[in-house]
Parts: sequence; structure tokens; C-alpha cells
Amino acid sequence: MADDFHEVLFPLDVSLRMSGGPQRLTEIVTLASGREHRNGRWADSRRRYDAGFGLRGLDALHAVLAFFEERRGRLYGFRFRDRVDGRSGPPGRAIGPLDQPLGTGDGTTARFSLVKSYGTGFAPYRRRIAKPVAGSVRVAVSGQEVGPEDFACDPTTGRVTFTPGHVPASGVAVTAGFAFDVPVRFDTDELTIDLAAFTAGEIPRVPLVEIVP
Repeated sequence: MADDFHEVLFPLDVSLRMSGGPQRLTEIVTLASGREHRNGRWADSRRRYDAGFGLRGLDALHAVLAFFEERRGRLYGFRFRDRVDGRSGPPGRAIGPLDQPLGTGDGTTARFSLVKSYGTGFAPYRRRIAKPVAGSVRVAVSGQEVGPEDFACDPTTGRVTFTPGHVPASGVAVTAGFAFDVPVRFDTDELTIDLAAFTAGEIPRVPLVEIVP
């Protein structure tokens, strides 16, 4: 992703009014008996957004046009802030180091990937988080928060690496809390803007699609 991804955030004031959410691909075959066979074609969900709802004036429109041109349309990915789902916990709760389980120490593994779990019952889904917000990551080992000198988190990959002498011991739980962005790209190579319609209140479409890491 590194060569075709720009570590830059889509205009925040526009993204805060977006619409969209996760998408999955399920294949359903209906038998002659009326029974169904269902098969999930994607292991991971993929988010789609329309950022056009955030365009509330010509200045915002110009900012998105400039952003689109610099990304060369669909060519380069970028960061997008999802106000509904951009934290390790609920939007209204402070980030805590116990929010999400990352794994269990074995005494030798120093690197853990950030993940977010959805659901707690039948089949929880674990989503890999590749674009944490720099400086937002808090980590705990065996339920106790560790200091920033004990680990480093790469904001471009979402990997937490413990420093020498602080590698989690065997059998202890490693958890983390964080804010994160969604890696996306434009889902079009053309932005069509009708100024007459825009000034009359019609919202142009700005489709974005998640880049699954």
C-alpha cells in the first residue's frame, strides 16, 4: 500500500457529514425446496462512503476538488475519518488501554497488530486496523497500562512493537485502545459538479471505498 497511498487526511469538516458504512458480499442460492445456502464471499467487510453530504459551500467544494486532483482520482489512497466508527470503543467513550484484545504474550513475540472486534456472541469479527491516529494508542499488558517508552506504534501499518526488555511474558493478555482512520480511495475518476444545482441545494456525489489492508 505504501507506494500508492498518501498519508494525508481527507478534509475533516467534509468527512464529518458523510454517509456510508460497511459492505459485505454474500452469495445466496435458493434450492427447489425453498431452502437457502449462503456463502460469504469476502472474509472482511469493506466500507463505502459518500462524502458529498459534507459539501456546504464553494470553499469546501474547492478543497475536495484540489484533494481529488492531487490523488489523481482513483490512483492514490488516503486517510478518511469515520465519525461513527473511528475508535477502539464507542464514539462517546474515552479511549482506554483495555478496549481491544491484541493477543497473548509468549515471552518472545514483540510485535502485535491493532485490531477491533465487533460482537461478543456467536461469531465476533476481528477487523485489522492499519491506520491508527498518531499519538492516540494506549497499550496495557496483563491489565496494566504501560508507558510510551515500552512500545512504539507505526501509524502507517498499525503494528505495535514492544521495546527490548518490555516484551510481554508468556500467557499475559495484551490490549490496546486507539483512534483510527480508514484507508480509502476515490471510487471514481470523474467529479461532476453542476453549480446551478449545487447552489440550489443539490449535493454532488463524492464516492469513496475502503482499501482493505
